[in-house]
Amino acid sequence: MCKIWEFFETMDEFVYVSDISSYELIYMNQKALKTFGFCSPGDIAGKKCYEVLQNCSTPCSMCNNHKLRPGHFQEWRYYNPILERQVIIKDTIIEENGKQYRLELAFEATAPEQRDNIMNLEAKINEGLRVALLHKTPSRTLEVLLEYLGKALGCERTYIFERSEQGYDNNTYEWVASGVTPEKKNLQNLPAEICANWYQNFEINRHIVIKRLEDIRESDPLQYENLKRQNIRSLIVVPLYDEDRIIGFYGIDNPPEKSLDYASDMLQITAHFIISSLKRRDLVRKLEEMSYHDQLTQLGNRYAMKECLKNLQEDQSLGIVYCDITGLKQVNDRDGHSFGDKLITDACDCLKKSFGKYGLFRIGGDELLAICIQIDESELWQKIEQLKQDLRSKSIHMAIGGLWERNSLGGVDRLISEAEKKMYSDKAAYYMKFSVDRRHAADLH
Repeated sequence: MCKIWEFFETMDEFVYVSDISSYELIYMNQKALKTFGFCSPGDIAGKKCYEVLQNCSTPCSMCNNHKLRPGHFQEWRYYNPILERQVIIKDTIIEENGKQYRLELAFEATAPEQRDNIMNLEAKINEGLRVALLHKTPSRTLEVLLEYLGKALGCERTYIFERSEQGYDNNTYEWVASGVTPEKKNLQNLPAEICANWYQNFEINRHIVIKRLEDIRESDPLQYENLKRQNIRSLIVVPLYDEDRIIGFYGIDNPPEKSLDYASDMLQITAHFIISSLKRRDLVRKLEEMSYHDQLTQLGNRYAMKECLKNLQEDQSLGIVYCDITGLKQVNDRDGHSFGDKLITDACDCLKKSFGKYGLFRIGGDELLAICIQIDESELWQKIEQLKQDLRSKSIHMAIGGLWERNSLGGVDRLISEAEKKMYSDKAAYYMKFSVDRRHAADLH
């Protein structure tokens, strides 16, 4: 009995079948075999679909295997660099003898008169990526790319929305044409229900094209009101995926009506670069967080302290609070490092409560520092007293050295050193009192 896909053998379109788990090609019809340079079905044995169809060494980044299900076709458009033409693709899953296979039908979408547009599209995308990649930071790369897309497509606004862990949509990047009102500040923490219909389409790998805003007045009233307020008449929105998770979307407002299809293709292709840049931005942020912050307390480290002091102007007043958590070594030795860590974080909580709006740093195992730029002298001492009260309420002791100067003309390092000396004096006084109190208690017994 012949396989179901063999009914496509003489079809005048491209048809192939692959094992959905191993990516191995199982079948290509006559047209596909001939087009991709094979003489017989045996020539594709053991070959991967991504190797043959895309000339890739790893599975394609746009592979949608995880979204396919039996009995349903997913349709999308793609410019295949090997075929040098745009194709309309229809994918589904078929089951044969208990195994699942990917069945793909590809229809040529590029008429002769469209080829110049495709070449122009590819050239524009390449130029946009080249310009964007000239910039050092991922965020600036995204901003430049949005500007390029906006100008290249003749639209009024380009933007990226990212979905928060709480399910809200936030406009994180935006470019607007001259004379267009920016909307980024107004589009933060959008309730999930506003874009709910869009996300339903995103779940089945569909993008959004609204040619006339009035077309959604009845079907999507919440989104209609949201867009109408922004003077949006038409738009294209493309989903952004991190593997199989939707992380947001990006799009353009009010593009020329005659270029909707062209703009849609450009956005869908560029989406992969947008996602890559967002992931690179997140990695950079994580590395910066790790390089600037103490992992236990989330206070700044010595590197962060130096960066903070770069912004200090010599004529600005400066308050320094140098702290040492007394008894930390004894707690670590007696109770273990988990109790020592708890002592450190509790002491930091007290410091944050009093000096949270200033620069806070952990500069040693038991040493904490508050750098207060432009603080009044009276406020500094009030906050130090508040800190001592909070520490007593939690039965924590920190030796504290406080210092205030009207300016830092004498050098910040010198001021920090003086505050450290004051801290050591306070620490010595504490241990002397602690020793006297302990001897006195022994005499009473």
